[in-house]
This record gives sequence, C-alpha cells and structure tokens, in this order.
Amino acid sequence: SGCGTFTFLSSAVAAVSGLLMGYELGLISGALLQMSSILALSCKEQEIVVSSLLFGALFASLTGGFLIDRFGRRLAIIIASSLLVLGSLILVPYESYGILIVGRIAIGISISLSSIATCVYIAEIAPQHRRGLLVSLNELMIVIGILFAYISNYAFASVSHGWKYMFGLVIPLGALQAIAMYFLPPSPRFLVMKNNDEAARKVLERLRETSDATKELTVIKSSLKDEHQYSFLDLFCSKNNMRTRMLVGLTLVFFVQTTGQPNILFYASTVLKSVGFQSNEAASLASTGVGVIKVVSTVPATVFVDQVGSKTFLCIGSSVMAVSLVAMGLVNRNIHVNFTNVCRSQSPEDFFLQRPRNLTGVTNGSLKDLFASMASPERLSFDAQRSPDVARTGELNRTALAGGKSTTGSHMESGEVPVVLKWLSLASLLVYVAAFSIGLGPMSWLVLSEIFPGGIRGRAMALTSSMNWGINLLISLTFLTVTELIGLSWVCFIYTIMSLASLAFVIVFIPETKGCSLEQISMELAKQKYVKTPLCWVSQRREKLVPVELAKREKEQLY
Repeated sequence: SGCGTFTFLSSAVAAVSGLLMGYELGLISGALLQMSSILALSCKEQEIVVSSLLFGALFASLTGGFLIDRFGRRLAIIIASSLLVLGSLILVPYESYGILIVGRIAIGISISLSSIATCVYIAEIAPQHRRGLLVSLNELMIVIGILFAYISNYAFASVSHGWKYMFGLVIPLGALQAIAMYFLPPSPRFLVMKNNDEAARKVLERLRETSDATKELTVIKSSLKDEHQYSFLDLFCSKNNMRTRMLVGLTLVFFVQTTGQPNILFYASTVLKSVGFQSNEAASLASTGVGVIKVVSTVPATVFVDQVGSKTFLCIGSSVMAVSLVAMGLVNRNIHVNFTNVCRSQSPEDFFLQRPRNLTGVTNGSLKDLFASMASPERLSFDAQRSPDVARTGELNRTALAGGKSTTGSHMESGEVPVVLKWLSLASLLVYVAAFSIGLGPMSWLVLSEIFPGGIRGRAMALTSSMNWGINLLISLTFLTVTELIGLSWVCFIYTIMSLASLAFVIVFIPETKGCSLEQISMELAKQKYVKTPLCWVSQRREKLVPVELAKREKEQLY
C-alpha cells in the first residue's frame, strides 16, 4: 500500500496540532520575562504560571483516552483545537495573574488531548512502511512550533505588552485546523472498532489511492476482533503482556521528562540569562538558536526513521545527551552566578518604577502582598547571604529587565561571566537539545503509538501521557527551587545519570519495529517469551519481524 497524497495531506493537517503544541510550550519562555515584570511575579508564581498549563495537560491526559476511544481521534483533535482558540481568547484582553492561570490551564487541556489523538490518528491512517515518517512529522511540527515561539519571543521582547501578541498569534491557525479536520476522514481502524466496515473500506481506498483495500481491511478486522473487548483494567493484567507493555511505555515517558529537556524548553531564556545573556532580547535571541537546533536535528530523524529505526535513534540520542550534560555541568560550575537571582531580581520597586501606568490596576491586596514579600524573612535572608559579586549581578539583572542600557552593566556582564564560558555553555546546551531532538523527542511517541493494541490504544496512550505531564508538572514546579538549593551544575549532573539510565533501558527493553504493521507488532509483543526474555527478544535478528501472512501468525499463537 502506498503513501498517497491524501494520506500525507491528512497527516500534515493533523500534525498542525504539534505546531500549536510546540508554540504554546516554547512561548512561555519569553513571555515569562515580560509577565514577571508587568505582574511583579515571584519565583514561585513564575513556576505556577509555567506549571498551570501542565495542570490542564495532566487533567486531559487522565480523561482524554476515553474520549478518543469512544468518539474518535478526529473529533478529539477538533475539540482540542477549538479549546486552544478559547484559551487564547481568554488570555489576550486581560492583564491578571488569575486569568493567566485559567487561560493556560485551558490551553494545557487542549495540547494534551491533541498530542494523544494526533499520534494515534496518524499511526492508524499511515501505511506501515511510512508510519515512522508520518508519526514523526508531528514531532517535527512541535519543534517548528517551538522555533516560531522563540522567534515570537524575540520579535516582541521590546514591545509593550508583547506577550499578548504572542498568545494571540495561534488563534487563526487553531480555528483553521478545527475546520480542516472536519473535512478529513476518520481513522479506518476506529471505524472498524465501531463495526462500520463499509465506511472503513472506502476510507482505506481513498487513503491508499487504490480501488480495492479488502486485504488491508481484513487484516485490521482480524487484529481488532478481540482487541475492542479490552477494558481499562486490562492494561495492568498479564493478558497479551499488557502489563509489560504498559510498564515499558510508562518508563519511556519517565525518561523523556527526567532527562531535563522540558525545563530547558520552559526556562530557556531564564537559563541563558543566568549564564551571561543578560538582556531580555539577548536571552530570547539565544533561545531562538535552541529552537533552530531542535528543528534542524528533528528533520533527519523524521526522514530516516523508517530506514534506521527508532531504537537506534533512541540510543544515539541518549548517549550524546549524557556527554553534553556533563560538559554543561562542568562549565556552569565555573560560572559563579546565583541562578535564581534572575527571577528574584524583579523587585516591587522595579515594578512601580518601570510600569507607573499600571498603578491604577493594582488592588490594595496585591499592594500588601508586594510589600509583604519585599520584607519577608526569606527574601531578607536571601539578600543578606548573597556575596557582593552576586549582589552586583542581581543589580545588573534588574537593569536588564527594566531595559536599562548603562555602561556599568555592560562592563559587569563581561566581568561576571567570561565570554568563553558563556558560549561554551550555550554550545553544550545546543548539543544537548540536538541529541534529544533525534532521540527521546520524536522516537518515544512513535514507539508508544506502536506497542499497544488498537482497541485500547487511545486509553493506553492517555495513561502514558498522564505520567508524562505529571512528572513534567512536578519537575517544572520545583526547577527554580531545586536549582537554587543545589546549583545548576548539579542539576545537569543529575540529568546525566538519567540519560545513561535511559540508554540502558532502551538497549534492554525497547524493540525495533521498523517495517512492520501495527498488527504484526502487537502479535509479537503479545507472546509470552517477551516477558520471560526481553533482552533475547529485542536482540533477535530483524528477520524475526519481517512481515508474513497474518494467518500464519495467528496459527502460531494457538500453540
């Protein structure tokens, strides 16, 4: 079966969800620099702004799987796009911390639901020899969205209330995707699950650009005959190795989060300010380089995954991540800048001096909170313990955040952070981002879309997604706090250990699935020998997975 133009077009329209998701994830990095100034946000409030999107994403991942399996992948994408438009419309007209949280939660629900539905939809409409390319197209769109977000951050960094323009840019695209998805066909596998075989046959003929899709339809029907009987609890039972498959999926997303990439995404501009890129514009421009690297690295992974295989890319990515994280940690040990000065340095005095026109919008309660936080023992203790060098850096950051251009600040920038160390830190960060973008970034979601049976794929993906967002939420909520306690270099070393652990896990437990249909992968993973000797199974010669007659596979399972 070929990959026709209509199949590619359908996949591309669905993958616009990835573009929207990437934009929303990368946007907060630069918007936070402006919002923390305008709204006088503390470190903890900044963490909550970042994490509010993750609260929504976690909620959607816990409930979205049932929506996807019951009402369809296409409808779920339409709902997600509409919700993203609604959330963005909430954010644009208001300038309130509470409204900001509500809007970000709505957007979080949207991108979580769309991320699950899009992967499943594309995997189910794609022919087996192009599934890797088309599913990875979603990840490519995510990193392009991140790049667009970083470009937007830079473009609006010096524009008054630029963050509102950043949030508003996605509204037309989200609306267009919702409309376009309405005219695309539903997943043929979903139609078979709903006993609508004739409609499924017509969709397959249109997708494959053939006049007879009976053979592929028969394979799908045979595979889904019993799979649609799965209940959610079967994910935790030994039947067909479902418990093992679920543990593999959960562990994979655990490593996606604990190797640190999400924090680099959310706090890219803040991290770069801490290592010497002092102004908002400089930090946003440097983080745009991060976005470019993500796109450039994801392209070869997307193009060659069907030839090289997802497991190989996962191994390469984890190895290079570990090396670059060691380098980043060693460089940052020689940069004596207190990381959280960047978020703490925006004091209430700066807020009033910089934005006098906002005084009318400040309530008595918020004034009291501002001055209480200014005089709090924690803040006084922190300021008293800072070394003179660090204190001067804090002053520099205040100048940078307020858009100051003093010559003293420029002199101190070069004195505080040597140029060589600043650019070494950026270089190691870019290598780390590139390694993630060819490995754990795109390949983990490709593997997850393949290893679960079709009848329960939506719920299984939703469960793994909920763990993904849950760990992301926990790490992002505590990133600035933990970095203050142990330092940025030790955070990098912890991520190094997790990268090495992910490499070992991939080698031992992740199967190579290139060139196989979803039905063949599910049959192979259902065999008991995968539970007993996973290392032996994944190291078998690829011929063991070469496509054969489905009837022969079913006959083997009987014995």
